[in-house]
Amino acid sequence: MADAAGRLTKLAEEVLGAPLPVRIRAWDRSESGPPGAPTLVIRNRRALRRLVFKPGELGLARAWVAGDIDVEGDLYEALDLLAGLIWERGTAAPKPPRAAVLRALARPEIRAAAKELLSLGGLPIPPAPPAEEARPRRGPLHTLLRDRAAISHHYDVGNDFYALVLGPSMVYSCAYWATGEGGDATLEDAQRDKLDLICRKLGLQEGQRLLDVGCGWGSMVLHAAREYGVRAVGITLSEEQAAYARKRVAEAGLTDRIEIRVQDYREIHDEPFDAISSIGMAEHVGRARYAEYAADLYALLKPGGRLLNHQIARRPLADEDAYQVDEFIDRYVFPDGELAPVGRTTSALEDAGFEVRDVEAIREHYALTLRRWVANLEQHWQQAVRLTSHGRARVWRLYMAASALSFERNRIGVNQVLAVRTPQSGAAGLPLRARAWQG
Repeated sequence: MADAAGRLTKLAEEVLGAPLPVRIRAWDRSESGPPGAPTLVIRNRRALRRLVFKPGELGLARAWVAGDIDVEGDLYEALDLLAGLIWERGTAAPKPPRAAVLRALARPEIRAAAKELLSLGGLPIPPAPPAEEARPRRGPLHTLLRDRAAISHHYDVGNDFYALVLGPSMVYSCAYWATGEGGDATLEDAQRDKLDLICRKLGLQEGQRLLDVGCGWGSMVLHAAREYGVRAVGITLSEEQAAYARKRVAEAGLTDRIEIRVQDYREIHDEPFDAISSIGMAEHVGRARYAEYAADLYALLKPGGRLLNHQIARRPLADEDAYQVDEFIDRYVFPDGELAPVGRTTSALEDAGFEVRDVEAIREHYALTLRRWVANLEQHWQQAVRLTSHGRARVWRLYMAASALSFERNRIGVNQVLAVRTPQSGAAGLPLRARAWQG
């Protein structure tokens, strides 16, 4: 087959209606596209069959995870160039009705493109999805059982793998950097500063009782107990995380002050708590359960108690009912995860009875954090592959690099929302000066 790259470039530009900003190298060693641009390497014809049978993002994701396609050159640059042409085309528009899809398929250029892909792709047999893909789920969203399965898919990849990516802090959420470019601070410094900022926002004092919802590997409860003298309960749905966190607590000599549970927030019945931290967990709650989540946390707090809700947010849509979960994220990263605009989050907390006192947007900090995680993964690539699989390592590299760009380009954000269960007296217990915790 002569010049597969040239044929693919021409086909892509006809479908996208724009010049292809990256170079293509095909399995026959042919190349096409702008010199010096990042190169999209199509290693075999199976990649094309994946796109024929699953057009769009999921087909591309499967080809990436399976190693059928790759990128040579700067991955961030390649993703940034392709994002506007592929992943972001029509993301704010509702899903087209079946009739519109059929009309699109009837267009001569689309039919010709499909025929061309089939001829280039070889035998018209749909390839099996990579083993790393989560199976489609059935039944109601965000039941206790389904949430446990979703959390297991993401977090029970192996503690050693996460240690390679996250570094010694073992914190899997946005760090807090002292300067805009990260400066000379290490990732561990920035994660410690984030945990300490949360403790200060919560106004933690010795002897208080803290609940950390979605405690991960125990870093928040360890910091709060060690530095602020609180008694802490950390909950997670991951057995692997809980085992790791309990080991860290024992090694720190804090078993008398910290308890780690495998437990859902809906199963807690030993309230009240003086403070609650929820760091990077609410993304798993889902729209259907968010009012319940906010009400449950409100009920778990003492009057005057504070909640710090640290959560990724998406941009609002003109029609919120048109929101669709990202297919790559849903199948390979966070099954059943859903993002909400920050306004919806604060409204839900207020509806539950909270007084929202502060919202701090820190999306640039997450971009810096993700780039450090990607660098850690790339530095320890062979070890990461041995600990999980080649496909799983590729999932995390693509997911984290694309997410870093999304934060940088303001496609998504992350916010710390401080809310208080203000008593009837109106005394919220917060300082008069705004953000006194900043020092």
